[in-house]
Amino acid sequence: MTHPTGYYPRIARGVHSYPVDESVPASERLGLGVVGLHEGRTALLAALRTTRVRPVVGCDLDPETCNSVAKDLPEVMFTTSYAELLNNPAVDIVGIYTPDPVHGEQIIAAFEAGKDVVCTKPVVNDFEIAQQVLAAGRRTGRKLFVGQSSRFFESLRRQRRAFERGEIGPIEVVETQYTHRMDWYYNGRPWIAAKSDWVFLGLSHPLDLLRWYLGPIETVSAVGTHSALARENGCTSFDIYSVHAVSTSGKIGRAFGHYGAHELPRARNSIECLLYGTHGTSLAKYHDMEYSYVGEDGVERVEDMLYEYRHYHFNNEVHGMHYGEFANYLQYFADALHTGTDYSPNLNEGLETLCIMEAVRRSALGGGQPVAVQPLMDELGL
Repeated sequence: MTHPTGYYPRIARGVHSYPVDESVPASERLGLGVVGLHEGRTALLAALRTTRVRPVVGCDLDPETCNSVAKDLPEVMFTTSYAELLNNPAVDIVGIYTPDPVHGEQIIAAFEAGKDVVCTKPVVNDFEIAQQVLAAGRRTGRKLFVGQSSRFFESLRRQRRAFERGEIGPIEVVETQYTHRMDWYYNGRPWIAAKSDWVFLGLSHPLDLLRWYLGPIETVSAVGTHSALARENGCTSFDIYSVHAVSTSGKIGRAFGHYGAHELPRARNSIECLLYGTHGTSLAKYHDMEYSYVGEDGVERVEDMLYEYRHYHFNNEVHGMHYGEFANYLQYFADALHTGTDYSPNLNEGLETLCIMEAVRRSALGGGQPVAVQPLMDELGL
């Protein structure tokens, strides 16, 4: 039997997991300028998968990195000057994927230049700088989207849609985790060991998911310790955290993070979100692309969309680098800017989650004593 040219029945189509409008004219595509090309390279390439965003400028302090990324994006301008990126009139959105300690000054500079911003989590990790960023956002009226990529992975998107349809009923308990061995992270980012805390890095994913489902968090209680990997690299922060959270509505959640773990990928995915509702339970997984739930007939079902979506989300057989999630959230944010509608997580929500992270850090350093979140939000002026 013969097939038409280009027909490959056993190869995934790489379909978009976020709806795109193919009728959007090029004039309505927002120009994206990205600073920090270690991770930002993925954002530039992901923009090619959207119908609302186009990559126009890439920026990195290292000329060799610029040259390397330029080979994949010959139509994009590259520079080692952030000021040059900000002065480019074709840039509407600035994507910030630099080390956490410089996020604040770069966000403020982008706001002052009249640009909206996508900033990778956790936005900032310092309260004084967070106050300055919040003030700049209010003063300029510019928009910021927090790049919480987990929300935009297909299995977690399906879980969220099912929750919003009421399929598991109101939430009673949420369990989240992110466990991932981070040898490569220490090797590629020497500032991690001395200048950051894993509560603002890996743990930001499960804590964001807790806040997404539980609503405002009232108190957290956390304990932490160091893995052998953290000790070997001189890491000053805990890299193993166990967190209990209580929402203002009285619902509870648990978050766990371990960044020196020897993984068991077949048994436990690196990121998992487990929802216990009044009518049912559901589980979403990453790096696998599985969504599990129990139907009304009492039968457990597992939706595995990896084969169909892997070329869109991962770009190749290696499950990593966030292509699909970045494309999804760039499209989502650009749609919101175009229509003037609300979006999440915005700057206020991102800084509220920062307060939760800081409460976790303080609780762990205090041996697990509960820490209230609202006083930290008051300190920021939220």
